[in-house]
Formats: sequence, C-alpha cells, structure tokens
Amino acid sequence: MSSEMTVDFPGGKRVTAHYDGFDIVTDQGVDSGGGGTAPEPYDYFLASLATCAGYYVLKFCEGRHISTDGITLHQRWERNEDKRLVRVAIEIRVPPEFPEKYHKALVRAANTCSVKRTIQDPPEITTEMVVT
Repeated sequence: MSSEMTVDFPGGKRVTAHYDGFDIVTDQGVDSGGGGTAPEPYDYFLASLATCAGYYVLKFCEGRHISTDGITLHQRWERNEDKRLVRVAIEIRVPPEFPEKYHKALVRAANTCSVKRTIQDPPEITTEMVVT
C-alpha cells in the first residue's frame, strides 16, 4: 500500500504539503528568514509524536468509558550542541479521580503510537531527481 503527497512553494520560506484534501502549511521562523506565519516542519514532527500518543490515550479512555476531562499530555525535548534531538519525554497528566489501576496501562497505550514506533524502526527514505 502506498500513499503520496505533493509539496509546493507558495512564496517566502513557506513550504506547503497537500495531502488527502488538507494543506499542511509550514514557514520558517523570523530568525531563519521566514515570516513566522506557520509552524516550522520540525514542529509538526514533534507535534506528531505528542498528538499520536494523545490519540492512543483517547482511544484507551474511550474503550473503558473514562472521561478525558482533565487529562493532558505534556511533551519536552532536548537537543545536543549540534541541535540534534537526543531525548523526548511525554508526560501524561491525569486528574486524581483517574483510576490508579489504569496508570501503567495508559502509559503502555500511549507507547503504541505509530509515529514513535516508526522512529524506533525507521523506514528506508530515498530522494531522487525527476525531470518533468
């Protein structure tokens, strides 16, 4: 099974991906010569980790009829001196009434995130030139 998206350049430092009827707009920050009008591509990468884990938290709670009111995920990351990402930490914060018997299971559910699993077992990524 394969999918595809198209990327174009609407001006300035903006780069937009078009996928499945959605426009995923990016821009560089002002300090990088962009207008700061949209998240940078790397921001979407980081957000995909947190929101993917969040989806599995939501799915876990829905499956057990547990309200997600008061549940949040907080993500922090660290980079080394070369600005390479070296650590990502996701913290699931639950209210006191969240059933304690599900604490570890909720973490396990969040860890099934497909974005995380893809990073842990990366796919082959190729780039090629095509003249059209």
